[in-house]
Amino acid sequence: MGGLVKRFTGFVLAGWGFAWVLGAGGAAWADTAVVLNSRDGTVSLIDADALRESARLYVGKEPHHLIRALSGSDIVIANAAGNELVLFNAQRREIRARIPRVSDPYHLAYSPDRRWLVINSLRLDQVDLYEASTLKLVKRLSPGKMPSHLAYTRDSSLVFVTLQGENRLAAIDLATQTVKWKHPVGEAPAGVWMTPDEDYLLVGMTGADYLEVIDWRKPVTVARIRTGKGAHNFLALPDGKRVLVSNRISDTVSVVDVERLAVTEQISVPGGPDCMELSRDAKRLWVTSRWAGKVSVIDMDTRSLVKQIPVGRSPHGILLAYDASGK
Repeated sequence: MGGLVKRFTGFVLAGWGFAWVLGAGGAAWADTAVVLNSRDGTVSLIDADALRESARLYVGKEPHHLIRALSGSDIVIANAAGNELVLFNAQRREIRARIPRVSDPYHLAYSPDRRWLVINSLRLDQVDLYEASTLKLVKRLSPGKMPSHLAYTRDSSLVFVTLQGENRLAAIDLATQTVKWKHPVGEAPAGVWMTPDEDYLLVGMTGADYLEVIDWRKPVTVARIRTGKGAHNFLALPDGKRVLVSNRISDTVSVVDVERLAVTEQISVPGGPDCMELSRDAKRLWVTSRWAGKVSVIDMDTRSLVKQIPVGRSPHGILLAYDASGK
């Protein structure tokens, strides 16, 4: 992704939008939570040590999800209604480039082999397959209604896409750029996650209260795991044996044992928990509380709420940008 800055130099906007910065003085750089406020079109930067918002910048129309760039410390932000990707540097508080004419990017992820960037367009019912290094559009597919979240196989041969508008999961063969199969699931599927042994896919049912466990090689549903109402998104814990699931309606985050395929704990997170991120030492869980307009910070030792930090409207995607020195 670093080469995109050179390719799109006409779109570099140094200093653009910084009338929005709050307290952007010469404070030392600290680990920073980057939070997308979808309804405001802004990004909130939160000092991870002080637990306070240090800046809020306008980035574009409807930013929903973000990923780390392939190289360097930049972050790629997808502005769905703005039809663009934004290359953002949290340490510099700088928009480094705008990549236009990306059709309604909602959810996105690089393949493990770094060859593909797949972008789901939820509003336009399409999935775009890009060459990751050049951002060349290779194929546009229409697998079904409202493609939401995605996940890959470890060998990057398949990408799985939840079709929220028709209650199905689609598998796309990246070698042939075709839909391999579509499998019926529960109501309003959102997050999809591959178990570490690659035996199963777990799919969160935002319109229900469970995860669907799918043997994707067949494909067939083999189990349901009750987590909470509005089961939505996933975040793996470092031990490789557990995954967190946010339950928007129940105001909880479930801890799921991926070997037993069972919930072992429930963590209370108020305000409609959505996307999640862990601190580097895994001692704090950061959660966007979407309905409350806040970010909730959870102590993972005590499973207790440390603080809720006000941000913009409808906070959605979140990532932690680390001290570039690695300290």
